[in-house]
Amino acid sequence: MTDISNRSGGADFKAHEVNVGADVVGRDKVVQQTTTHNYYGSTPAPPRRAELPHQPYFFGREEELTIIAEALDPEANGWGVLIDGPGGIGKTALAIRAGHLASDQIYPTKIFLSAKVRELTPQGEQKLEDFMLPNYLTLLSELARELGEEGLERTEPAERAREVRRLLENSHALIIIDNLETFDETESARLFQFLKRLPRSCKAVVTSRRRADVAAEIVRLDRLKKDAALKLIDKLAERNKYLARAAARERLQLYEYAKGNPLLIEWLVGQLGRSGSQCHTVADALRFLENAPDHNNPIDYVLGDLVDTLDDRSVQVLAVLSYFYLPAKPIWLAKIADVAEAYAITELEDLSERALVIADAQFEKYLLPGVVASYLRQQQTTALAQAADRLDGYVYGLLQQHGGFDNLAGFQALEEQWPVVAAALPLYQRDTNTRFQQVCQSLYSFLSSSGRWDEQLALHAEGEKAAVAANDWINAGWRVYGMAFVYRERNQTSELKECARRVSTYWSAPSVHERVFAVRLVGQVAMAEWDYPAAVAAFQESLDLQRAFDPDSPEVALALNSLAGAEARAGDYAAAEQHYREGFELAIRKNYPKHQAHIGCNLARLAVRQQKWAEAEVRARTAFVLLESFQSQDLNARNNLTMAQALVGQGRSAEGRPYAARAVELFSRMRSFDLGDAQAILKECGG
Repeated sequence: MTDISNRSGGADFKAHEVNVGADVVGRDKVVQQTTTHNYYGSTPAPPRRAELPHQPYFFGREEELTIIAEALDPEANGWGVLIDGPGGIGKTALAIRAGHLASDQIYPTKIFLSAKVRELTPQGEQKLEDFMLPNYLTLLSELARELGEEGLERTEPAERAREVRRLLENSHALIIIDNLETFDETESARLFQFLKRLPRSCKAVVTSRRRADVAAEIVRLDRLKKDAALKLIDKLAERNKYLARAAARERLQLYEYAKGNPLLIEWLVGQLGRSGSQCHTVADALRFLENAPDHNNPIDYVLGDLVDTLDDRSVQVLAVLSYFYLPAKPIWLAKIADVAEAYAITELEDLSERALVIADAQFEKYLLPGVVASYLRQQQTTALAQAADRLDGYVYGLLQQHGGFDNLAGFQALEEQWPVVAAALPLYQRDTNTRFQQVCQSLYSFLSSSGRWDEQLALHAEGEKAAVAANDWINAGWRVYGMAFVYRERNQTSELKECARRVSTYWSAPSVHERVFAVRLVGQVAMAEWDYPAAVAAFQESLDLQRAFDPDSPEVALALNSLAGAEARAGDYAAAEQHYREGFELAIRKNYPKHQAHIGCNLARLAVRQQKWAEAEVRARTAFVLLESFQSQDLNARNNLTMAQALVGQGRSAEGRPYAARAVELFSRMRSFDLGDAQAILKECGG
């Protein structure tokens, strides 16, 4: 299983040459003398002023552009749109694109004002001296100047906002204010108060890294979608010969490594062939980013001082969150970071407002943007190491308490906290072999029964490598046996046979316990190859070995179940019925609920094989009751399929449809070989 890092990103660009008119003046000013329809009356519109920066290409962002267009409708409530998101995610590009697309008839005046104080180039960070608006009052003065009024700075500060509003009353203006996060909170609040009082003939688009509750539509920008990002990369390749040589696989790697952040994508491309750079391939650029110098570190630029201003507890919460690739609840982060849950909730909401974490719509679960995780890896190594130790210990304790082969009650706890468990798994790969094998063993039954078969394959593959490296041949065999289960369920016969071969190699001199399972694996291979007599013989041998070793163990019930399955496939329904019932009675007598549920489902399937439809329905309903104490996705899927088949066999297709649909859903998730049968019965049910 490979290490999994956090995900996030985006600023979709679409190739579009923007022709804003003639007579270019100053910084992209274009003045066109036109008379247009006035949305608010019959008075001719003032001369058109197009103050938006040139934008040679733009990809994607269709959904966001639709939301912005609706918010800029003069009839819409609110002053316009606030676009927020992490640094480099494409807020500015989206705002400019929306401005270009806004109707010139409705907004003949379009003004772009930027509070940006620095920018990132391939050579490093550059300060911006020109056109920089350091505070709210300076912004008002520049806005008045764009509206044709010079000298506002000579007006009393308390009167300037009122004076600018007076200028806007006779204008139909779209105002774009970029990089508001450079203002302090007090000045940002003053600006939002001003925007709240804009005349109805005007609208605004504001971009900021900080989130705020404002009287406007809020667009929270996330990663650039893959197709749009690849179009951006293709466009950049037109003027970079090194990127042009990159294969599709390398371009995809560039997107994934940048986590869909277009600024990082452009910076990485800018390193290819740059004077003084040794980067000639995408791999070179990615290595350079991992060890970027302080004067040219895009991650530091993207985050600026947002992380540096956090206290130790906040950093610890972020450090823990950096290990999660599934959304995390505040209570989990609080326990692992050793902070109060109330603090974690409040702090995560605040971090979300600053775009340092990504929250769901209800602010109940959080993820860390990839760029923030990269920054922490570079700048907060101690905090990350401490978080890793705490996460490791917390999950190990969780597995000791709730994991194991038959800890059915504990499986629910693991299900509820699966994102926490998943976050810790890569850590155990770097732990001792003994500890890693204990983790694999603790999760064996849970991963199988919960339908997390891909995770089971990945975990046990890494477990096998660790065991082999430690000459731990017994555990190497068990890890392969865990993979064999998935290959059997997915009908991947060649992979199953290879597993059987490796198990026989690792267990060259097995104990009785390993011998039982090794022989059973031989029977499973025979089943996959449709050699049912050989399967029956192998399962009978496995049963005899287990009975001689421990006649009342759960493995006896399991061996009886396997033997009955082979007999049913061979058409010997009487023998199958006998052995299923024998295993079921043992499971009841010894209180093995897992095996009761398993064999109960198979008894229902046996009735379907014999086309005893009414009996199959009764047995399937009984199996559903048994499954209530053992939440198994694969058994639930099979029993839903069995119930659908039983109802269809009785001419009750409509009743069978929800069962068939549920079977298709579960088998699809697990990528089970039985999906074809489920789809077929769903079609018979009219689904």
